[in-house]
Amino acid sequence: MKRVVFDIAALIARVVIGVIFLAHGLQKWQAGLGATSGMFAESGVPMPQLAAAFVTVAETVGGILLILGLLVRPAALVLLIGMIGAAVFVHAPNGIFVQQGGWELVGALGAASLLFLALGGGRFGLDGILGAVYKRRAERRAAERDAAAGATTTVDRPAPDTKAAYPDERHSVPRQPAEHERTQAADYDRTQAAEPAERPHPAEHRPGGLSEEDMRDVDAVVNDQPTRPKPPNR
Repeated sequence: MKRVVFDIAALIARVVIGVIFLAHGLQKWQAGLGATSGMFAESGVPMPQLAAAFVTVAETVGGILLILGLLVRPAALVLLIGMIGAAVFVHAPNGIFVQQGGWELVGALGAASLLFLALGGGRFGLDGILGAVYKRRAERRAAERDAAAGATTTVDRPAPDTKAAYPDERHSVPRQPAEHERTQAADYDRTQAAEPAERPHPAEHRPGGLSEEDMRDVDAVVNDQPTRPKPPNR
């Protein structure tokens, strides 16, 4: 809402100020550059002919641009320079009021030009329309670039290998054991086969039903050695 109010106020102020500048520019054209430069020379303006041409063209063209809302900031800058020069060299010595040739009018026009230079002319003008069109085209081109980039990424991306991700068990090949696995298995088999023959069972007995402990006792008796007491429950 505030933006719309500013645009409407800027449009009204821009058209009014533009009409005033255009009227003064056309007045100088009608009077002729010679008369305008002579008036500037009498007022002590340096280079009066160049200054007269500059002010006449600036007020005429600048007024039209303000009314149309085209190149508002550059036009406002040129008009502000013209109004500062007019206030300093022509109207400042005569006081404020315009009836006495003071700077009242040029001060108001210069202040309005300063506002246009700082804030622009709003959206209700050619600047606003052209800016909106350019912005919309730029957004559309950006969207098209993003869409093209997304399509290119989709095309370049390889399709997932479903067979690799989900192998078919019906066509799977049994995994062959590695060489070191086969070697370890063979060594283990040989060890298991050799263990029963190499390792006597703890409960193995000698012929005659005598165990190793009994044989040691017999040897002790034969050799007149004291018999070791057997542990209980044997």
